[in-house]
Amino acid sequence: MEPWELRRAVEAGRTTASRLGLQVDDVIVIHNSDRVVLRLVPCDVLARVAPSGHLAGSEFEVEVARRLADIDAPVAELEPRVEPRVHVRDAFAISLWTYYEPVRSEIAPDDYANVLMQHHAALRQIDLAAPHFTDRVAGALSEVNDRERSPELPDLDREFLSTTLSGLSAAVSVEKAGDQLLHGEPHPGNLLNTRRGPLLVDLATCCRGPVEFDLAHAPEDAGKHYAGADLDLIHQCRALNWALFSAWRWRRNDQMPDRDHWRVEGLNRVRAAVGRCELG
Repeated sequence: MEPWELRRAVEAGRTTASRLGLQVDDVIVIHNSDRVVLRLVPCDVLARVAPSGHLAGSEFEVEVARRLADIDAPVAELEPRVEPRVHVRDAFAISLWTYYEPVRSEIAPDDYANVLMQHHAALRQIDLAAPHFTDRVAGALSEVNDRERSPELPDLDREFLSTTLSGLSAAVSVEKAGDQLLHGEPHPGNLLNTRRGPLLVDLATCCRGPVEFDLAHAPEDAGKHYAGADLDLIHQCRALNWALFSAWRWRRNDQMPDRDHWRVEGLNRVRAAVGRCELG
């Protein structure tokens, strides 16, 4: 968010928590992108604040968390001292979560795979309407193929991304019999190492697809420790995920930090990942 919008988002998070009876003397910005993540102290609550246009996504995330709360899924929990719902204030959607102090140690590939296996098993126990990963690809294609929505994307790169997204999406979705609910983006930034063990966050990305789509977000060696995973399919999904990432960076209104760097680096990662698929 731009500085002026960030200030409003921080105040919306602070005011919402305070009016719910939580003590907020200070606010620490943990992450700032199209939505922000705030640590509220001393109540030690994590506030996720998004523009109200993301209200449906915030409500979906809270619903996923509520469904997983009773089945021992390895996910961050909603703040138990307040009602588990999304609050709207000053054109922002605010959800409140338990804050976990991070443990400063790397999560080993076998532990990473084990967390995903636990999470996938938990997701198979709930019935939830969620988009298919191909819906995400269709959204990215609409950005790439519309020059007004991605005006700075060079023509050759536009054609490359469009072809890659459509081709890999079709290849990965050939067999849908094994599709299930997924986290959607379980990359290392969304897996916290806590005193309770590794916990997944950012549940708004929940979607349907093969487990390999999730494994493609994890460190490369994790897939080798996930029973029954198709390593070639993981490579395809990894290339597709980099193409999705790159497509989002070329949106006119993308607010990811260091966007210009990641526009170039994202395309490089796509080409490298596609090349690896072709070699395979």
